[in-house]
Amino acid sequence: MTTKERIFAVWNGLSPDHVPLTTWCFGLPVPPHLRWKNHEEDISFWYSKRMEHIHTLPQTWDLEDDFKRALAWQSLGIDDILDVSVPWSVNPEVTWKDATIPPTANEPYPVLVREYATPAGLLRHSVRYTQEKQGQGWVIQPDYAPLIEDFNIPRAVEHVVSSPADIPKLRYLFCPPDDRAKAWFAERMRQVQDFAEKYHIPVQAWSAFDMDAAVWFTGTEKAILMAMDDPKAFGELMEVIAETDLGRTELAASTPGVDLVIERGWYSSTDFWSPKLFDRFVYPHIVTLAETAHKYGKKFGYVMTTGVERLGTRLADAGVDVLYFVDPVQDTISLEKARDLLSQRMTLVGGTNALSLASRDRQRIEHEIKHAIDVLGPTNRFILHPVDAVFPDTPWEGIEQMIEIWQTYR
Repeated sequence: MTTKERIFAVWNGLSPDHVPLTTWCFGLPVPPHLRWKNHEEDISFWYSKRMEHIHTLPQTWDLEDDFKRALAWQSLGIDDILDVSVPWSVNPEVTWKDATIPPTANEPYPVLVREYATPAGLLRHSVRYTQEKQGQGWVIQPDYAPLIEDFNIPRAVEHVVSSPADIPKLRYLFCPPDDRAKAWFAERMRQVQDFAEKYHIPVQAWSAFDMDAAVWFTGTEKAILMAMDDPKAFGELMEVIAETDLGRTELAASTPGVDLVIERGWYSSTDFWSPKLFDRFVYPHIVTLAETAHKYGKKFGYVMTTGVERLGTRLADAGVDVLYFVDPVQDTISLEKARDLLSQRMTLVGGTNALSLASRDRQRIEHEIKHAIDVLGPTNRFILHPVDAVFPDTPWEGIEQMIEIWQTYR
């Protein structure tokens, strides 16, 4: 089977020739024989275009690098999947200016400020510029305050949505793709589709932010408190997010060459939300997005790393076809429970963890991989994948052990 045939088989519950193994690269350090140069720069860490639009990388990573990574993984027997990130737009009437407030006696860090002028009024977003030394390969904090960035959440002085009065203004900053964004995506997919068809690689499009966006815009605590104390305002916030998520998903699902459409849900789990709040504010939007993907004959995937035992069946009810992830380390659900609850309804991805690979403990890695393949492999709906990505602190030794053990038991 080709990579695409194998992945499609498990997405559809058919018999693959073996259990696939995939990874997501989030700054994986690779050995010299798997490196190359881009504009005279050594590409010694691997990334993915999944990170485009939401992270700042410490090195160059062009689309051609994504292609080279996919071929390198294939040379090692791993079934890579190409990622595309679907853009959103900003209303053309919006303008902004940036400023930096120097440190003070009460504030030890510079504060990056971006002030937006929207037709509905001003919005202010300010973030501490902490400039930690992340270590080689890790994403870095940008030198301005972007609308969306994980660095913003714990460093915010003032989130872009600091009160319900800011929600109407947000509509001008986070908009469905306009003609310019659609043209960009069409050109990106033209290049990706040509490569994917030549080398028989599936393509997954990241098109929805869901609760992740709510946390980016308001901060973790404010999002949760708003949902409980002012559900009407929080519902309005989620409608703003849902409108743009739907526009991005419609664009992705309707574009030839996209095979799977994915919604982020890292901040949607029971670590943040009760099942009751999930059902009220998240579930209906997932249903709409899944229906949109299915309308165009595409699969729909969702990312949730914890709380799968409580919320996994609701994701299946909503129409999710592929669940990233079933995690034996961070989550409490057993693989047997996941199989019994979910494997007849969706494809499960996971089974091992990047922390296990970092341990270099071959016995631990072998136990996780063998157990995952034994329990989930017979369902024909399982992809082995180190949850949730391989990072700059993932040693190549752990990667080699994972591949060798997978080849033994797959």
